[in-house]
Amino acid sequence: MEKIIQITAGRGPAECTWVVAQVLKKVLEEANACQLEATVLQREKGSENGTVESALVLLKGHSASVFVNSWTGTVQWIGQSTFRKFHKRKNWFIGIFEVGALQCQAISEKDIQYQAMRSSGAGGQHVNKVSSAIRATHLPTGLSTVAMDSRSQHQNKKLATERILEKIKHHELEALKKLENNQWENQLNVARGNPIRTFQGSDFKKQKIEKRYKPERLKLKKQMHDEG
Repeated sequence: MEKIIQITAGRGPAECTWVVAQVLKKVLEEANACQLEATVLQREKGSENGTVESALVLLKGHSASVFVNSWTGTVQWIGQSTFRKFHKRKNWFIGIFEVGALQCQAISEKDIQYQAMRSSGAGGQHVNKVSSAIRATHLPTGLSTVAMDSRSQHQNKKLATERILEKIKHHELEALKKLENNQWENQLNVARGNPIRTFQGSDFKKQKIEKRYKPERLKLKKQMHDEG
């Protein structure tokens, strides 16, 4: 089973991006303890060192659904601002919610148009006479890349293909992140007063566990025991 979650500060201040970074660490540590495979698909750095504005995490494993349910919602951190020492605010909120699976359509070669072109730059007579560089264009999106690393047209075509596939994946992730950020703005107003998890202090210790999520945690523990 695969699940994707987004951990985001929304439009929160730098303190919230610090909280996102700490929560991301907690999620990865807990996923590992639950024998889930966790992969950070995308991580957008915050304005301050060691902060994260938003992160997308892919979780794989039999208990992924229960794990995601145990984290989905608002996370609260109670503590003094690490960036503004005299700031009076002590409560900071970020959001975690499940997002739809990436709609990565299978890309066939007919979707990619290749164009041979002359390499530019230093290289002697070879670059002036042989069209070894390759431009790859993904027709449905209009995205394109160029490879001119090798004198071999075949090798450049291979490199151009790898680069266009990576570019398409990045494009899809960006679109997904924008969509979910908009959803988070709507969720923030209704979920702030009911955090699913609360942490406190600069050591980011967990303060409490909401009782209503206890059955889900027991279910997760039972699944882990059964799988073991």
